[in-house]
Amino acid sequence: MGKIALQLKATLENVTNLRPVGEDFRWYLKMKCGNCGEISEKWQYIRLMDSVALKGGRGSASMVQKCKLCSRENSIEILSSTIKSYNVEDNEKFKTIVEFECRGLEPVDFQPQAGFAAEGVESRTIFSDINLQEKDWTDYDEKAQESVGIYEVTHQFVKC
Repeated sequence: MGKIALQLKATLENVTNLRPVGEDFRWYLKMKCGNCGEISEKWQYIRLMDSVALKGGRGSASMVQKCKLCSRENSIEILSSTIKSYNVEDNEKFKTIVEFECRGLEPVDFQPQAGFAAEGVESRTIFSDINLQEKDWTDYDEKAQESVGIYEVTHQFVKC
C-alpha cells in the first residue's frame, strides 16, 4: 500500500488557481496491476463521489477492480485532502495536485480532460469548464482586456 502523487506542470498566461472542480471531477488514468504488471489499454476515470466497499469490510476506495490477467482485486482511492490548485507562482514547475492511496493499482498515465477552472490573475474573472485534453487552452479576459491561456500541460507521478 503506497501513496502516489500526480504532479502537473504548465505555462499559465494571466490565469492562476487552476483546479479540478467538484466531487464529480473525472481523473482519467491508465492503471497498472501491482501484482503482474498488466497495464489497462483504455482510459478509466475515478471520482471523489464514487465509493466502493472493499471485500471483508476493510473500508472503501474510489475504484475496485479485478485484474484481467492475474485476477487479483486491486483498488485506488483519491485522497480528497490532497487536492491542490496550480497557481501562477508554480508556473513551469511540477507541483502535486492530488495524491492517490494505491492498493495494487498504480496510475501510470493521466489524461486531463474537462472540469478544470481557473481565474484571471488581476481581474479574478472565473473561467469554468476548462478542457485540457489538447494540453493547451486559450480564452479572453474581458475585464482585464487580455488574452489568457494554459499551455504545455504535462504531468508525472511520484511516490510519496
